[in-house]
Parts: sequence; structure tokens; C-alpha cells
Amino acid sequence: MVNILQSLSKTIHLSVILAVLLFLGLFFTGGDWDFDRLFWSWLFRYLHVLAGIMWIGLLWYLNFVQIPSMPKLSDEQKPAITKVIAPAVLFWFRWAALATIITGLIVAYLNGYVHDAMILGIGTGGKNTAIGIGMWLGLIMAFNVWFIIWPNQKKVLGIVDCSPEDKPKHLKTAVITSRVNTLLSLPMLLSMVVAQNLY
Repeated sequence: MVNILQSLSKTIHLSVILAVLLFLGLFFTGGDWDFDRLFWSWLFRYLHVLAGIMWIGLLWYLNFVQIPSMPKLSDEQKPAITKVIAPAVLFWFRWAALATIITGLIVAYLNGYVHDAMILGIGTGGKNTAIGIGMWLGLIMAFNVWFIIWPNQKKVLGIVDCSPEDKPKHLKTAVITSRVNTLLSLPMLLSMVVAQNLY
């Protein structure tokens, strides 16, 4: 077991196997189960939550750990963050954002509320308004990730050429936009969760 846990790849594979076994045990032994719209809605909701955990977890890591820690690091330590850790974090961060949006829209489509949610429940209210607010906040946040944070971070990290004088400006833009996403994250999560208890 220790051998498995020393490898991230083996750990994730084992986690997937355990999740599949649990799924089979819970759903296929507990009664009739069809690969119908309900199944696909459940599956994409599960994937949506997984991607969302990765996305918001990395957003909070960046804002609560990495960004505040950078001024405390020596010049010798900073390249470990900027050349190794930050590019890996930003890879998972931006793709988790995209996966969260895509799977969320699929869930909304499969459950028949994508249109009502996108118009913020006008005429229907309640659940559609709440989930719609969450969806729009998520879309704004994903836009920020792909079109503001990532392009600026590429310049800060040296992935794209940028003059040394301009790097502080790009860093400030990326950090402020990341803080905007942090600001929106709690209302977005609240809207998503509360929608499950509204009519």
C-alpha cells in the first residue's frame, strides 16, 4: 500500500477503481439502473463537482498560500515557484476551470434548466435564479482565468516574452483578477448549493 501511495498516478488510479466499485455497489445492487438521462445527469454532476473542487482549491491555494508567500522567499528560492510550481498550478487551474464550466452546462442541459438559469430565472424564479447567478459568476470567473490571468501570468513566468519593466504590471493584473475570482467564489458556491434546496 505504501508503494501505491508514493506514486500520485497509482494513488489516483486506485481512487478511480474504488469510486467505480462503490458506484457499482451502490447503484447496481440497490435496484434498477438504466443508462438514461438521470444516469448521465448524475455522472456529469459528479465530474462537475470534481472539476470545481480542483479549480476553486487551486484558486484558494494561489491566493491563500502562493501569492502571500512569494515576498517571504529568498531570490534563490523564487525560481522553484516561478519555473516549476506556478506553471503546473496554472495548467491544472485553467483546465479545471474549463472542465467545470463544460460539465456544469451539460448538467443544466440534461436537467432542462439551462435556458431558465441563463436568463436568471426570469418568470420562474427560485432555483433557476440561484443556479443562474452561480452559472454566470462561474462563467465570469472562467473568462478571467483564460483571458486575463493566464495571458498575464505567461508574461510574468517568462513563458511569453515580456520586458522586465512590464512584468510588475502584468503580475498586478493577474493578482487583482485572481482576487476578483476569490471574491466571487463564495457567492458562486452559495448560489450553486442553495439552488438545490429551492423550487
